[in-house]
Amino acid sequence: MARKDGTYCFVEVKARESDAYGLPAEAVDRAKRQRYRMIAGYFCAYLKEEVPVRFDVASVFEGGLEYFEGAFV
Repeated sequence: MARKDGTYCFVEVKARESDAYGLPAEAVDRAKRQRYRMIAGYFCAYLKEEVPVRFDVASVFEGGLEYFEGAFV
C-alpha cells in the first residue's frame, strides 16, 4: 500500500516471463478485485474513518513496467 495526496493506494504487482497465460495485469480477476475491496474496508474500519482509496496495478513484463492508476473501483 502507498499513499499519495491523501489517498491510500492498494497496489497489486504482477509479473510474467511470457504471455502464455496472458499479460500480468489480466491476472487481476474479479475475485482478486473483490478481495482488495474487502481489504480496503477492513483498513477503513481499523482507522475508524472512511478515507479515499484507489486500486492500482503494476504490471512487469519483458523488462518493462506498466502502472495503471485507478485500475478498478
